[in-house]
Amino acid sequence: MASLQAKAAWFPIVLVILVLSAVNGALYTVPAYEPEAMWLSCVLLALSIGVSLWYARRLLQPIRNLAPSVDAEGHLEFRSTERETKPPYELEALTKTIDQIAEQQRRDLAERQKLERVRSEFLGNVSHELRTPIFAVQGFIETLLDGAIEDPKVNRDFLERARTQAERLNSLLNDLIDISRIESGEMRMNFRMFDIQPFLREFTNEMQGIARAKNIELYFTGNILPHHEVSVYADKERIKQVLVNLVDNAIKYSGDGTAIKLELLNAEPDTKHVTIRVVDNGVGIGTEHLPRLFERFYRVDKGRARSQPGGTGLGLAIVKHITEAHRGHISVSSESGKGSVFQFTLLKEPF
Repeated sequence: MASLQAKAAWFPIVLVILVLSAVNGALYTVPAYEPEAMWLSCVLLALSIGVSLWYARRLLQPIRNLAPSVDAEGHLEFRSTERETKPPYELEALTKTIDQIAEQQRRDLAERQKLERVRSEFLGNVSHELRTPIFAVQGFIETLLDGAIEDPKVNRDFLERARTQAERLNSLLNDLIDISRIESGEMRMNFRMFDIQPFLREFTNEMQGIARAKNIELYFTGNILPHHEVSVYADKERIKQVLVNLVDNAIKYSGDGTAIKLELLNAEPDTKHVTIRVVDNGVGIGTEHLPRLFERFYRVDKGRARSQPGGTGLGLAIVKHITEAHRGHISVSSESGKGSVFQFTLLKEPF
């Protein structure tokens, strides 16, 4: 492919040749001017060639002088090798475009590296979480096969423990499937308008049995009139999944004789969202754990763990994903020994 300099030089040269050919054709019709016409043509042709080459070189000199370089932050820049040469406007626009492309590539690379780190951490966490119940079940079965199955004092206890670990493994796999479908966008949400107040009352009644088994009072309240409709735009099943997770955690980490409040707040009827709170006065959460509470597989080791069996470590991460899919926001406020307040918002209009 011909260079830009050659293309820039040949166009005026060809143009001069065509003009001289036309002029000479006219002058050759007059014999007296034939010698002068020939010399004039040669001089003009040589002059046009020289001027065209000089101007083409001068025109393209800024492009040759511009040398690509990368600064300390990795930004691609085009800097002139001659201080007195300032790039034309077109080249400045070109450098900005190239720099924007380079910046986008850097962001894509950083995002790809972040995803790789997250994937690696996720696989490591999954391997660890799966290994624990699998090894436990394996240990119980091996103990039974080694003779404990004949001992009526321990065989049933070992089988119950194996079943508990199998249920934990099943819950972990279900949560892994859920969070994978949510993050990949494969989980379909069935959004529709419905009255949230009777929905929350019904849910509270369903969870009463679990709460009463631990001598915990679970009740529904709010600043809503009994027969006042508060419609929200949401997926009932997914919101129930959020509430089950939050209320189940509250029950798990609350002591006997305590209370859990499920609260619906609609501060102003003309606002675009409502707030749902789960308030308990259980063991609470240390403030140092709050920023990471909704991360996958993050567990609070102090204050909440106690003797209760832990969950999968994915529940609150799923809660956050579902809430964000509803264009809502979830937050937590807590202090060790003083209970916790989880709250999330739902929109009252379709989006």
